[in-house]
Order: sequence, then structure tokens, then C-alpha cells
Amino acid sequence: MSDPLFFSSAVVRAPERLVLRGGRWSFVDIPVRYGLWQHRQFGPVLIDTGYTSRITEGRERSLSLKLYSAILGPRLIEATSPVANLRRYGLAPTDVSHIIVTHFHADHIAALADFPKARFLASGAAYEALSGMTLRQKLHNGFFSELLPADFRERLISIDARPSVTLPYDLGSGYDLFADGSCLAVPLPGHALGHFGLLWPNASRPLLYATDTQWVLQAIIEDRAPSGPAGLIYSDRNAAAASLKKVRQFAGHGGRVVLCHDPYDHTACAEAAQ
Repeated sequence: MSDPLFFSSAVVRAPERLVLRGGRWSFVDIPVRYGLWQHRQFGPVLIDTGYTSRITEGRERSLSLKLYSAILGPRLIEATSPVANLRRYGLAPTDVSHIIVTHFHADHIAALADFPKARFLASGAAYEALSGMTLRQKLHNGFFSELLPADFRERLISIDARPSVTLPYDLGSGYDLFADGSCLAVPLPGHALGHFGLLWPNASRPLLYATDTQWVLQAIIEDRAPSGPAGLIYSDRNAAAASLKKVRQFAGHGGRVVLCHDPYDHTACAEAAQ
């Protein structure tokens, strides 16, 4: 498993126009992806975790999380949930050594508690900022701390504590997450506090997981980022525009781009072969 594989944990139905400027009003299924990658030394590594039933079920959920679930209405795909997929590869949750948390939105952290031995590679600065916010501020930032394991802070490895590197393909400065050049963190601010992507420079074809820089690759390549309700989630619109430009340049160099929510681009996604 030299290249990461990506799977859909759930889908959310939304009008195409919501994620692509000038798109259709007809509804499309927006996937909620996570990744699985085998590091040669540390073994199984997850890239985010997608949605789980912690979002959609349980009377113990906070009212805000219940409302979040009711508004988005995610449809879980149990067969390709992180735990189910690990089982297909002969792995258990305790085999996962690290989980890379690209940012702290609910659709990226919902299953963290299923992996009791994993260390978390994430933005420590973003975590501290979010943890110190009021409930209203947390909601505005899409952060539900109830989804984090109780010992998250103890298991956190802040990405800015990893070796700094100059990234190829005009991507600026980043971090070498495993100190071996295999997987590089690419800061892509704008969508959320601490939001970053991942670059595998030695994949079969250089691969950038640009996470939530946009929902649809077409919006990046054709400069058709949506406005209106879709733009309300940005933590910084100017930074988001700069990040979009970075990803477009990478694609222009011939790199392969994968996004968390693109319903059309399955070139590097395992579900395309299911």
C-alpha cells in the first residue's frame, strides 16, 4: 500500500450548485472521505476518520450535534467505515499507529475514539485555539469537542513540531510528518483553523490530498468556487483563495489531486473500484 487509499464513510445529498459555481440545481451525493496508508515503519496510518454513528445516533449527544446531524442528514456507509475497512485488510483498530487530523470539523474527527493506541498528528495551535473558545464560537467553527477522545491532548503530536521542509511544486513551506520525506503536511489555510493537506511526493504519481480546499476539483481547476451559503464556512476567505491557487498550480504541474468531498474525481479513491 505505497499510495494512500481513500474511502467514503458517508454521503450527504446537496445541490451541485452549492459546491460548484454555475452548477446544476439537481442533487448529487457528496462523499465524506478518509484515507488509509501503510507507512513502512509505523504501519497503518489513517487520514481523518470521516463520519460515524456518533454523529447520527445517541441520546447523549449534545443538542448542537443533534441539530448538525439533522441539518446535514449524512447517510453512513457501514461497509466502508474505518473499522470495517481495517478488518478487510486484516487489521484491528489497535493496529493504527497514527491518525493525521487535517482539521477539526466533525466529518474528520468523528471516529477518533475508535483507535485507542493511535497518536494524532494535527495542528496544535488550532486545537488550543478551538479548545479555548466559547460554545458559540466552537459552533461557528464546526468544532464539537465531545467527539474527541478524553486523552486527545496527551496523544497529540503538533505538526509544527515536526521537521520543517520546503515543499516541491511551488507549495511553499510545510512539515515532514514522519521525518523521512514520505508524507508532507501542506498548510492550506482558509477553510478551517489549522487546515492542511498532505503530499506524497514519491507516490506512483505525486499525490496531493487537498482535503477541503474545495468540494469539487472542477471548482479549483476552472476557478468556480461557490459563493453564498458554501462560503460562510470559510475561516478566512483570502487565505482560502490563496490555498486554491496553490492546489491549481500543483495540478498544472501534472500532480494528482484528491479532495475529501468531490463526487466526481475518483482517480485515487478505493471506492471507485468497489
